[in-house]
Amino acid sequence: MLDAPVNDVRDIVFTRHPGRRGLEWLRMSYALFRRARLPWLMLVLAYYFVLLVLQWISIAGGLALVIMKPVFSVGFLAAAWNQERGVAPSPRHLFQGFRSNLWALLPLGVLILLNLVVAVSVSALIDGGRLIGLLLDPGPAELDADAVTQRVAETFGDARVQLGMLLGVLCALPLILALWWAPALVVFQDAGVRTALRASLRASLANWRPILRWCIVVFLFTTLLPSLVGEVLFLALPQPQGFVSYVIFGLVTIYLWSVVAVLQISDYVSYRDVFHPDETLAPIEHGRRTA
Repeated sequence: MLDAPVNDVRDIVFTRHPGRRGLEWLRMSYALFRRARLPWLMLVLAYYFVLLVLQWISIAGGLALVIMKPVFSVGFLAAAWNQERGVAPSPRHLFQGFRSNLWALLPLGVLILLNLVVAVSVSALIDGGRLIGLLLDPGPAELDADAVTQRVAETFGDARVQLGMLLGVLCALPLILALWWAPALVVFQDAGVRTALRASLRASLANWRPILRWCIVVFLFTTLLPSLVGEVLFLALPQPQGFVSYVIFGLVTIYLWSVVAVLQISDYVSYRDVFHPDETLAPIEHGRRTA
């Protein structure tokens, strides 16, 4: 899948898929994860460990994490690429982005940061900064657990907060789509930053139906389902203690890490399906283990 460098967006051909393809991306991603659960979970664990280290050693830790996101996403792309060719995912794949067009990936991270700032700023203009205040200090020390829960509910129930969030997302959406497959285009097709952004935007707009279905299913498994299970557990076990609490924490952690792994794999699966639908898998050459 490593093509010759491209500088003209017209040289990047993509396929327009029907809406149901978004569900197929997730199904195929889960199939890859299921065949190597432990290696993928170890890769996710290594990813979060690196994020913690970066946040600890860096003065601007939060900013660094956002800027480095495309770099580490290439690591997951490399892991999925290798798995398709018979090599198990490994934590060493995580650093592939530092060896593959790093100086084209870092500007993508800067754009992610700027897009986040724009979305938050638009939201703050509408709700007077109420959402930002909640995100920066979700649980003030002077409030008990019930008061914190009520504060969160009141904030997200505020019509101005909801409108601000909606407008923020709408303002950020064009760049979100431009960044959707940009890291993959940079690393697999050696595209420049502008070319990758334009090609990703064109392909995302053409494939908005599968992307929308992908987003709906992801929302179901990352928000609705955990909330529902949490409510059931709270009713069944209002105050779990001892061994039970550790079991619940462990199961929730494994579930969340599994979801993260599947979503990261889906970046590769969807890219391959849109930009290389008819490609056959070439075996990995001797000594070549990464994309």
